[in-house]
Amino acid sequence: MSHQVAVFRFTLGIGQSIGPAALREIWIRACQSTDVTVGRSGRGSDDRPTYTLFAPTSLADLPKVEQRVRELLDGRGLRASLIPMKP
Repeated sequence: MSHQVAVFRFTLGIGQSIGPAALREIWIRACQSTDVTVGRSGRGSDDRPTYTLFAPTSLADLPKVEQRVRELLDGRGLRASLIPMKP
């Protein structure tokens, strides 16, 4: 496994959640690589967890990856506030 960095962070709509296996599946499909990791941190002031998507530093075509993540989350009926992380 190569060195990974946080690529995106997001929260879902109120009352929505996703499990780690389903989120990893989405992230694998979006990155077109299995060399990825997902994480979830505690709930913020609005009682929603923050999810973080990690990928190798060599991840190419970030705008296309972001588009696929949004489409895949939308396909599951999930509303995400996706925030790109700076390298």
